[in-house]
Amino acid sequence: MLKKIFLSLFVVAAIACKANLRVNTNVDGSNNLKPEPQQMLVAKELVKAIENYHYKKVKVNDSISSVIFDRYLKRMDEGRNYLLASDIKEFEQYRYELDDYLREGDLSAFFRMFNVFHKRYEDRLRYSISQVNTKFDFNKSDTYTYNREKLPWLASVQEADDLWKKRVKYDLLNLRLTGTDEQKNAETLKQRYQNLLSQIEKTNSQDAFQTMMDAFTEAIDPHTNYFVPQRAQEFNEEMARTFEGIGARLQLENEVVKVAEIIPGGPAFKAKTLQAGDRIIAVAQGKDGEFVDVIGWRLDNTVSKIKGPRGTVVRLKIIPAGQELTAQPKIINLVREKVVLEEQSAKKSIKTIKSGNKTYKIGVIDIPGFYVDFKAYQAGDPNYKSTTRDVRRIIDTLKRENVDGIMIDLRQNGGGSLMEAIELTGLFIKSGPVVQVKDARRTEVNEDEDPSIAWTGPLGVMVDRFSASASEIFAAAVQDYNRGIVVGTQTYGKGTVQSAIDMSRFISTVDDLLLKAQGSKTSTAGTAPKFGQINLTMAKFYRINGSSTQHKGVIPDIQFPMVFPADTYGESSEPSALPFDSIRPAKYSPVANLASIRGQLEKQHDQRMKGSPEYKYLMEDINLFRKREAETSVTLNEQQLKKEREEQDARALARDNARRALQGLPPLKKGEVKPKEDSDFIQDESLQVMADFIKLNENGQFSLKY
Repeated sequence: MLKKIFLSLFVVAAIACKANLRVNTNVDGSNNLKPEPQQMLVAKELVKAIENYHYKKVKVNDSISSVIFDRYLKRMDEGRNYLLASDIKEFEQYRYELDDYLREGDLSAFFRMFNVFHKRYEDRLRYSISQVNTKFDFNKSDTYTYNREKLPWLASVQEADDLWKKRVKYDLLNLRLTGTDEQKNAETLKQRYQNLLSQIEKTNSQDAFQTMMDAFTEAIDPHTNYFVPQRAQEFNEEMARTFEGIGARLQLENEVVKVAEIIPGGPAFKAKTLQAGDRIIAVAQGKDGEFVDVIGWRLDNTVSKIKGPRGTVVRLKIIPAGQELTAQPKIINLVREKVVLEEQSAKKSIKTIKSGNKTYKIGVIDIPGFYVDFKAYQAGDPNYKSTTRDVRRIIDTLKRENVDGIMIDLRQNGGGSLMEAIELTGLFIKSGPVVQVKDARRTEVNEDEDPSIAWTGPLGVMVDRFSASASEIFAAAVQDYNRGIVVGTQTYGKGTVQSAIDMSRFISTVDDLLLKAQGSKTSTAGTAPKFGQINLTMAKFYRINGSSTQHKGVIPDIQFPMVFPADTYGESSEPSALPFDSIRPAKYSPVANLASIRGQLEKQHDQRMKGSPEYKYLMEDINLFRKREAETSVTLNEQQLKKEREEQDARALARDNARRALQGLPPLKKGEVKPKEDSDFIQDESLQVMADFIKLNENGQFSLKY
């Protein structure tokens, strides 16, 4: 009883003594978003969590404040197309104060800056709408600078008007080059701007708070992230490759939610009552719940109404595809189920590769991420979904197909579950260490303890600049054990480990009572953490040879030219990234000696590249990519732009047809869409390297010993 009285008195006192926000967040003409009590509490706790538990043990001080300030501006207006120099001058007073504001849970300065940006954004869209009927002269030789990131902030509203008038002219010119008439172009563009305006008007304080916390956490390191409740739920579903709902991908089109795709195997797919192109105008819960009109809603709000626990009923009021919105709506009932995103899961293909006078069958396993359904795993579900379980099943299938080798394709794989990287490695080695994890107190060697091997034959791994984290752990282990060959480009270089922590762990019972007493709304949607989630960098991982993958990544045995330069893409381009270092190697026994083999493979690869038209095209593509990366403006002269576009299209068509000729495919005609059967040169050559590897194994030039 005394405890309840104390808590009640504490809540009353806390509300009465609630500090006033130090900065006036109101901005004439904006949505005037304000910080919510829950957000203020979360901000305070994030400072404590980062200072006490982050690997760097960083102090949130004036130096960090300045970094947060710059990152926040960049997140809002990276291209410097909206904010004025006068706005930046006003904001400068907060540069070295944001750390203090965060520590106190006072988000008023952040919201002030966001509201100013919000007003400028709306002003630009409204101005653009007013200019769509302007009679532009498309014969003038003026230009539009679309990338202003390295230019000064806009000096005045007049300069902003001049910039955006050119932006409107550029958008109209693009429509004009498609051959449609001016009136229709103006209507199309006006509708486009109005749609953008409608969406920005739906921006809420959670959107603003997410932007603020992104700037804060990324100032600490690139991979520490805070997610507001809804974003946390999305992240966890992505990690699990599953969610509970009806199994449909939705998109917003002219203020109405439209079904973009029906996911195979889901409730909508099985029921066959909902089709791609149908529009959802209202949603009801259960068999008897009242319908809520969702026209004009934000997409995420509509999605949260449609998702829900498995076994529950959701009713949708839809306008079938092809019918006008004024048509009689149709009502359908769906029972929510667990939906598995198979297209985002590991999948296989079998390629036939000729090497000399021999032909080899190589199984290619494409792994888009290292995923695991933690919720099902922790609940003891024997059928929980994970990368390793999916790959094991695929390997069993490939063995029945009598493949000669397996290539794991980790290109564009940004990582995911550390546990899955370890277990996946275990499919290819008998047992032993896979990765070393070092936190602030100790270094732990994570091992594969399962002596069974799913595949004992030749193995290859394909990587690129966007293979990161868990991908790098797997590729590095394969390389260190000499278990196989790694082919591609230097990987991303993310050698840090994050722990996903529900922010509720940092929020006390008293804080929660206080928020409820203040009427603060906390998330109750689905499995979203009530106060959001922080993915906190708490350790670094190291290869079993002692080297970190941080910054440097994994260097392939057979390297291709890097399309995306390291100074722009990857960990080494991040100012707040942790440094590279090394520790003592773990004890492990390589399964082969591939030192001399790598040299032979590289020599054969280089020989092929010397006479390869595809390799020449790749180098030309790299040079063209870098040239375009350096461009910041475009001509607004119709004839000149048309000529440039036609020359680009002609070059692209000639290139595509040259490549198709090499594959024995018929040429494409101008305007014809390139079919999907076109080959992947990097994969083709990687498989050629793999065939060489298999042949060397057959010739007894190396053997795998487990």
